[in-house]
Amino acid sequence: MSSENWTVRKILTWTTQHFEKRGVDAPRLTTEVLLAHALKTSRVRLYVDLDRPLEKTELATFRALIERRLAGEPTQYLTGVREFYNRPFKVDARVLIPRPETELLVEAALHKLPKDGPGLALDVCTGSGCIAISLAAERPQATVMATDLSADACALARDNAQALGVAERVTVLQGNLFAPLPPDARFDVVASNPPYIASGEIPTLSAEVRREPHLALDGGPDGLVLIRKVIEGARRVLKPGGLLAMEIGETQGDAVKALLQAAGYDDARVEKDLERRDRLAFGTQPVAV
Repeated sequence: MSSENWTVRKILTWTTQHFEKRGVDAPRLTTEVLLAHALKTSRVRLYVDLDRPLEKTELATFRALIERRLAGEPTQYLTGVREFYNRPFKVDARVLIPRPETELLVEAALHKLPKDGPGLALDVCTGSGCIAISLAAERPQATVMATDLSADACALARDNAQALGVAERVTVLQGNLFAPLPPDARFDVVASNPPYIASGEIPTLSAEVRREPHLALDGGPDGLVLIRKVIEGARRVLKPGGLLAMEIGETQGDAVKALLQAAGYDDARVEKDLERRDRLAFGTQPVAV
């Protein structure tokens, strides 16, 4: 890519074709997102300025983004932002990139929190804080706690809570699952997107996914190690009638439902995502405990 006469239009066309040849997912969208980021503008504005030539510094910035993307670095890490539940979350190599299907987990948890009254929620394995912060933002009277084993993830989650205006109602605690919680903490809902990929499958994942934190991916030999611990621990911290809502792997539905039933939850069930794959698992704390 020389530095002569590269307009926005020409850049969009060339880079999209280059990404297609190299097997990059969503080549046009990726091109638009990275170019908008390099030019500090919006994707819509690119199409208003199709004939604008890039300056040499802009071209150099964009060229560097292309090289990093082709080396397997996720687009969201390159831009530092991921939209989730209509809000911009800061993301980087410290945390898992929020997925669209996790928004379904937020939806389910919101149904358990009062719209016009106080509620208490817990997000286990919070990562970027996307679940906890979304719950707090959508339920202005809710109080949310969030835990993560990674101190780096906790720091980023706190930054996101501050940036999105809910820091006063979202408490991020560093530690293993339920261990950092106050001993008397009891919640209306426990939500969790724990690591659920079997250890042996991680080397088969895409280069982009393998760039994400191993700690946030590895669910142990069968992918269920952390899920078992969340199921067991939530029984100790849910209020009677409280809801446990988890994201799970698409092949884990039957096993997780059996784990929920064995742990004594009422209404153990698994629901599918928009692509009709098992994705969410739920259990209700018995009223008489």
